[in-house]
Amino acid sequence: MSIDGVIDKTGAGNELRSLRPAVMGTEHMVVAGHYLAAQAGMQILEEGGNAVDAGVAAGLALGVVQSDLVSVAGVAPIVLYLAYQQEVVTISGLGVWPYAASVDLFRREYGGRIPEGLLRTVVPAAPDAWITALERYGRMSFGEVARSAIRFASHGFPMHSFMSSRIGEAAEDYRRWESSAQVFLPDGRPPKPGEIFIQSDLGAVLQYMVEEERSASRRGRQAALQAARNAFYRGDIAARIVQYHHENGGLLSAQDLSDFRVRIEPPERITFQDTEIYGCGPWCQGPTLLQTLRLLESYDLKSLGHNSTAYVHTVIEALKLAFADREQFYGDPLHVRVPMAELLSERNTNQRKGLIRQDQAWIEMPPPSRPDATSGPPNSSSLGLRNSSGEPGNPMRPGWDTSYVCVIDRDGNAFSATPSDVSYDTPIIPGTGLAVSSRGSQSRVDPSHPACLAPGKRPRLTPSPALALRNGDLFMPFGTPGGDVQPQAMLQVFLNVLIFGMDPQQAVEAPRFASYSFPSSFAPHSCFPGQLNMESRVSRETGAELEQLGHRIEWWPDWSWRAGGVCAIKVDQSRGVLQGGADPRRPGYAVGW
Repeated sequence: MSIDGVIDKTGAGNELRSLRPAVMGTEHMVVAGHYLAAQAGMQILEEGGNAVDAGVAAGLALGVVQSDLVSVAGVAPIVLYLAYQQEVVTISGLGVWPYAASVDLFRREYGGRIPEGLLRTVVPAAPDAWITALERYGRMSFGEVARSAIRFASHGFPMHSFMSSRIGEAAEDYRRWESSAQVFLPDGRPPKPGEIFIQSDLGAVLQYMVEEERSASRRGRQAALQAARNAFYRGDIAARIVQYHHENGGLLSAQDLSDFRVRIEPPERITFQDTEIYGCGPWCQGPTLLQTLRLLESYDLKSLGHNSTAYVHTVIEALKLAFADREQFYGDPLHVRVPMAELLSERNTNQRKGLIRQDQAWIEMPPPSRPDATSGPPNSSSLGLRNSSGEPGNPMRPGWDTSYVCVIDRDGNAFSATPSDVSYDTPIIPGTGLAVSSRGSQSRVDPSHPACLAPGKRPRLTPSPALALRNGDLFMPFGTPGGDVQPQAMLQVFLNVLIFGMDPQQAVEAPRFASYSFPSSFAPHSCFPGQLNMESRVSRETGAELEQLGHRIEWWPDWSWRAGGVCAIKVDQSRGVLQGGADPRRPGYAVGW
């Protein structure tokens, strides 16, 4: 076995370099967190749609074929590369707290907790994100791109073993609400692998949006897409959502829905070894990846050796520094000041690197940056850090709340999106099949925290798609599910490709590691100081050496789904070839031509 943990001699001069081949093509490619979603996107590309049309089709399909992890009424942050303009833009795809939400409410009535159920609902953003992407950058109608999702919902699809097991784990949660149990526990139990899973109400909701679009089509494409949007945010769908909230103690109002629009925003970006990496802003954890890469740029990572003790230690310690800044500063920049330029600056990066010691791991959370300081490294004694001990809990469960899709079309446009929102912690709205975004779980009830909830404010989101250019040309869209593991898995795959020369399939299959040594993004925001999880394909000798440095090692099994489900497409500009990588830890697949 070689250093990437994937290559295995099979005899007679043959080498199995990955469990799956890197799918290659020259025209276009889709990689998605479920094979049926990849198929849906590919069908749109073959019909003449562009990367945005295909990405939206795949994203909508993910809300059906992975409705345990992704809600049609959830979140959908998007990063786009527009080849003609040579421009990268982001679509926030994240809803806001209802106007009726307040810290006082949750402190007074719920002991400072944001309980599961309707009270953690924020305005659903995914429908507007998909329609905005089509409106601004796509070619096709909502009806055209929603066709596969409607078919999968109305006629059903064969249940995958991963989804079946996830529903089984959450069966008691689904039973809390009759409307949820009817969808996810037909016949009173989780669907078995291979059984046809039908979501007829969800199919009808999507079909209603299509019909409203069609009825307005004589007024032009823009008016038709607006009609589809209105069907959700101002029509019968909105009325059902609001009525259920009104009757069951929820906060969402008709005005919350009708006022909402996603934001089109410039990306955050850095340059790492002639490669520009783009992500969404600090309303999500996307800049964590960028900050970590800035910290690692001066290291000769290749000479450390892939997944060696020194490599794992250096990467994890850099990640801890970035996560400390996430905890201290990240929040909705429309409501709090997030000094992103200072955090990514050379001066701050140089100061922070002094906190990475090769002979000792940070056990407690490292101190955050001091963006207003003029000189000298930060020290924990002078910063009044928030308590990083967190609350007891299980760090494993929040890792299965998301999916991902990336697309590149024949014109060189790229689409990178991380649609999300689970269905086990909030009720299905009866008659709709919709679990409306419960992303309020990622907010805090501490007014001094940048991610504290407030009316009209976005929670700080974990889903965080990325996209890379190299020497000005498209290089790689990439992303993953996995909660707080997302930037950690994405970092390792990116470095596997750029530093260690792996193709995307090898890069996503290589063994991974992740830290839990910082407050979780998910309530109750538990922290596990010093904990470092590693897949068991990393050598035990490396684990023992890392323990000597102070890391508390916990072993994942081989191919742990908790290590993420990274998807990526690499562009070989010199040959005009696309290479796709889909993580076998989850049911993702690459399709290209």
